[in-house]
Amino acid sequence: MFKTVLLFTLCFSFSLAKHEHYDGYVVYKITVSDKQQAERVYALENELLFDVWSYAAPSIPGLVLVPGPMRERFQTEVGNIGAQYELQVDNVKEVVELEEKLLTTAASRSKKRPGRLSFDKIHRYAEVNSFLDDLAEKYDTVTVVSAGKSFEGRDIRYLKISTTNFQDTNKPVIMLQSLLHAREWVTLPVTLYAIEKLVIDITDRDLVDNIDWIILPIANPDGYEFSHEHIRFWRKTRSTGHTITNLCVGVDLNRNFDYNFGRWSSDIACSEAYHGKGPFSEPESQAVRNIVLEHLNRMELYFDVHSYGSIILYGFGDGILPPNGLTLNLVGVKMAQAIDAVKWPSKPNYLVGNLGLTFSNVSGTAMDYVQGIGVPLSYIHEMPAHNNENNSLTGTLVDPNYIEQAGYETWEGINVGARWVLQNARRNKH
Repeated sequence: MFKTVLLFTLCFSFSLAKHEHYDGYVVYKITVSDKQQAERVYALENELLFDVWSYAAPSIPGLVLVPGPMRERFQTEVGNIGAQYELQVDNVKEVVELEEKLLTTAASRSKKRPGRLSFDKIHRYAEVNSFLDDLAEKYDTVTVVSAGKSFEGRDIRYLKISTTNFQDTNKPVIMLQSLLHAREWVTLPVTLYAIEKLVIDITDRDLVDNIDWIILPIANPDGYEFSHEHIRFWRKTRSTGHTITNLCVGVDLNRNFDYNFGRWSSDIACSEAYHGKGPFSEPESQAVRNIVLEHLNRMELYFDVHSYGSIILYGFGDGILPPNGLTLNLVGVKMAQAIDAVKWPSKPNYLVGNLGLTFSNVSGTAMDYVQGIGVPLSYIHEMPAHNNENNSLTGTLVDPNYIEQAGYETWEGINVGARWVLQNARRNKH
């Protein structure tokens, strides 16, 4: 029955006007009492193909998007597990339309900042590319590079920021990326804000002089554009060929990397956690891999920004700690404390922990791959939920009033991580 409902939903969604396919969808908050319940709830993502917005853990409630016809099945399955559920959003279409209205109003009032992008709107792929090109023309420290083409042929572009054009091999490299998952729009201001602090409005000169930076703002350009133009909560890539009928499109990029590939993800192409036909089957994950490999001997910190949860996570997704697990936790806590010191009081304090131990086993993440091939510090940064004043926006939805704050507070954490690198980089230990 649920497969029939799913296929109907998938087909029907493409035939409706923008946001109409979310009419009747609901969002449930799930609370679990132990890791075993969390793992059983996590399994529903693959068994029933639900869209999990955030994973539940004993101290962290999760959110799940459920089609209207699947509500009863969802309640039954979660009840059988012994977990608790609570209706959080009773019609997703309404909150998506509210987000669009708020963002459109904010954009109409946006004040131009010559030579800069504003932080009162979410910028599209073409706007970001134009901004990167302008910076490269104006600043000697900036180079724009294409890491390759996406499935639909878009350039996967990133900035190299360096006072020595990456020629000083004694300098550590830090990589920062956003939008591996297409719908997580509010992660983009994090990378754009970091660019501004490293290129335009430099307040920490030593971070520019003594570190080479790689910043990839839009790691999944096809999915990102699709989430703006068609389906707001589109998460995956836009690649085809995963089924004979091509009904199910895309791969979850953060399950497509070659670390424990396929062990705790989905081989069902319609799943939001579909890992693809094999490791690095997607040009987008290949692009990230190639950037990291090119600079592996100097890369000290990798920061993959996601939304949401107010969590800083480190490897590995199987619950096994890397040899430097204590250092990963220590640096993560220092970054979290820096963010907590400047965050909005309404947001929860950040949690820091191992991915597999905090939630349940997860495979194929970019973070794990980067950690596994030798980068000392590799993190997933889950930003806060973006509830507006009356809590009608939640999950990955964006309150425009939070956009600049998102960049600012996260930069404070990145700054702390960068300073740790300056003091403890591998080159200092020879």
